[in-house]
Amino acid sequence: MSIFVEGQVPTTRKPRICFVALNAYNVLSGREDIQHTGGAEVQQLQIASWLVRQGYGVSFVTLDHDQADGIEKRGIRVHKAYAKEDGIPGLRFLYPRWSGLWKAMARADADVYYQRGPECETGQVALWCYLHRRKFIFAAANALSCDPQLMQQEPWRERAFYRLGVRLADAVTAQTKTQQEQFRRNMGLETELIRNCGQPSSTSALRERSLGNHTESMRVLWVGRINQVKRFEWLLDVAERCPNTIFEVVGAPGSSSSYASSLIARANGTPNVSMHGYVPHGGMDKYYRRCHVLCCTSPYEGFPNTFLEAWVLGMPVVSTFDPDGVVAGNGLGWVAQDVDEIVTCLGRVAKSPELWFRASNAAREYYLRNHTPEVSLPLFERLLLRVTECEKNSTS
Repeated sequence: MSIFVEGQVPTTRKPRICFVALNAYNVLSGREDIQHTGGAEVQQLQIASWLVRQGYGVSFVTLDHDQADGIEKRGIRVHKAYAKEDGIPGLRFLYPRWSGLWKAMARADADVYYQRGPECETGQVALWCYLHRRKFIFAAANALSCDPQLMQQEPWRERAFYRLGVRLADAVTAQTKTQQEQFRRNMGLETELIRNCGQPSSTSALRERSLGNHTESMRVLWVGRINQVKRFEWLLDVAERCPNTIFEVVGAPGSSSSYASSLIARANGTPNVSMHGYVPHGGMDKYYRRCHVLCCTSPYEGFPNTFLEAWVLGMPVVSTFDPDGVVAGNGLGWVAQDVDEIVTCLGRVAKSPELWFRASNAAREYYLRNHTPEVSLPLFERLLLRVTECEKNSTS
């Protein structure tokens, strides 16, 4: 028999963990009417699913999409915080949003709470954990998390609550060594390096697809939100200069804007660009399998989930962003600085199947060495146990 003290993890069971991921109900449920599938949510589901397989009690706090509270998905208990449209503008930050978040966290009753990405929720989750003697792990989702200059673009409330939350965190994780150094230099924080992970795929299916399709027009895949941060206009500039290459675009605007509307109209008028709009995460596999190269035009990212989804299938990337220099350093594709260099890279690949195959093999091998759940997630489990062990010792 074990004695349980609030805030202390009994030695006879594994710690319970709750992921506070308000936009994650889509990836948990597979509902196609909720058009949000971010890399942060996909990664949290990867971690959570692995922990479930290891025998941990796992829950999520998400937005209210008219689902039952406490419903179970994939062995994960899901608690709803609030509906995004509820409340009076100007007041709903406190009620029902903040109050609903804390009530859902209380219902989850976890030992450790995990939140990813610099937001108001970072501070709100950290404060609840502090007041209730629970542990809090914050995870960087992108460069915003560790670069104060980029954070200056965000509203003051987001910045203030984020700074509070990350200071109260019992542990902070980074996706790359670059993020670790930025946290250290910009915020004086030491972090744990936990690399993103993806799901393994069949090599035989990959090889059959690649050899057959490379005799046809080369297909380039672009995946992301159509907004200014992703520089979608760069892809359209490239497409107009590469008329013999087919460009497949999966993504939709994060919100309506003249920027997105004008670019979507331009894309629909470009003969070699196919716009597929929003596609649920579970439906992405066919697009990766029928394309040859993934193109990223963003000036900064965290560690793109799309890279892992490409590399697991042996798809190289042409990218304007290179996390920790792994693309150039390991031959996983080609790094470009502008539209001209993207066009040059794609032209070389189209003319040289051997160049493509070398990068394809390197991408698959790099993924298997560094980003499988079996490589990455035991590191997270050790962090989880270390954090809860510290709490147990502090209350003994």
